[in-house]
Amino acid sequence: MQVTFVTTIVVGAPLVALLAIVVELQTWAARANFAVRVGAIVWFCTAVAVYLYARRQQT
Repeated sequence: MQVTFVTTIVVGAPLVALLAIVVELQTWAARANFAVRVGAIVWFCTAVAVYLYARRQQT
């Protein structure tokens, strides 16, 4: 679980920052909403990758 959290922060924060440059975000609410949406996708992908890695290592 800690690996998923740390990896999500390390990968997600720069990704959200880079994508935010391209998207026009007028308000703080729009920025927060954007960060949550992109962060959720990053977290899901990271969780699936870590699960598959752990499953492969156990077999």
